[in-house]
Amino acid sequence: MRVGIYYGGRGLIDDPTLFVLERVENVLDELHVNVERYNLYEERNAISVLPKTLKELDGVILAVSVEWLGIGWLIQQFLDSCWLYGDKDKISKIQMMSIVLSSTYGEQEAQLNLIQAWEMLGGIPGVNICAYVDNHVEFETNSKYNYMIEKNAEQFYQGMAKKAVAFPSSIHEVKKNVLRSRSLNLTPQESEQLSTYVSDDKYVKKQKEDIEELANLFKGMLGGEENAEKYVEDLKTHFHPVDDLKASFLIEVSDEDVSLVIDIDGDQLNCYYGVMKDADVTARTTASILESITTGKRTFQSAFMSGEITVQGNFKVLRNFDTLFRF
Repeated sequence: MRVGIYYGGRGLIDDPTLFVLERVENVLDELHVNVERYNLYEERNAISVLPKTLKELDGVILAVSVEWLGIGWLIQQFLDSCWLYGDKDKISKIQMMSIVLSSTYGEQEAQLNLIQAWEMLGGIPGVNICAYVDNHVEFETNSKYNYMIEKNAEQFYQGMAKKAVAFPSSIHEVKKNVLRSRSLNLTPQESEQLSTYVSDDKYVKKQKEDIEELANLFKGMLGGEENAEKYVEDLKTHFHPVDDLKASFLIEVSDEDVSLVIDIDGDQLNCYYGVMKDADVTARTTASILESITTGKRTFQSAFMSGEITVQGNFKVLRNFDTLFRF
């Protein structure tokens, strides 16, 4: 028989939850139960893969310390991972014992949260230890409390040995009809593999970078190109050629990830969406600033002087922009 202990406290020396866990472990050891403890504060970078440790278990002990409010983020993250990546068929056969001790108010609410969470996962709620501890020394040296802890551990063992079941609960119907997971329909093996990827910070970071790159690519291909065409028409409409003037501009619109190329040869204007190497003037601005210029609200030169457009290249050619395009 195998039991997994998942401790969601901070591992403080005076944490009474650790004392209770040790007493429970001693009883289970005497009953020849294989017990393995996972201190979540030590496993915080691998919590998402811990649901796979439930595979061979007959029982689970969820232990938390209420220091001010609630069950704490470590055990909550573990339960979230069980919901997302755990094998629900396996969980449905596992007995759960909750151990909740509090040095403040709220131990009963925290215990109820653990029971409800395990029932939502489909597991079997079992024996519970719940107490308020004002003085951990007095609590640990109280023989009656020690006796109660040992008896609860024995009842937990008996429930596992007899394959105890729970009475039907309305929460199962709520789960079936309301709390249906919106996740992909994955096999337990695929869910386990996904949890491994999620726990890999480098993999997650790389995925985020790839998604951002694709988003920018499609933004440029769709919305960016549409806006660029609008700018092209505005520039063509308001073009006033200067005899024998050759000039080229590359305007990068940073927030739309597009670039406008303006190539002028006398009275010939070639304006398009793309890239030009060695343009006479390379400018960088935002869509709102470019919009204000093409609608005549301001000049290209004034935007440059105010720092809203950054420019590299031939500044003599730059000064001709407002002459060439009169909005």
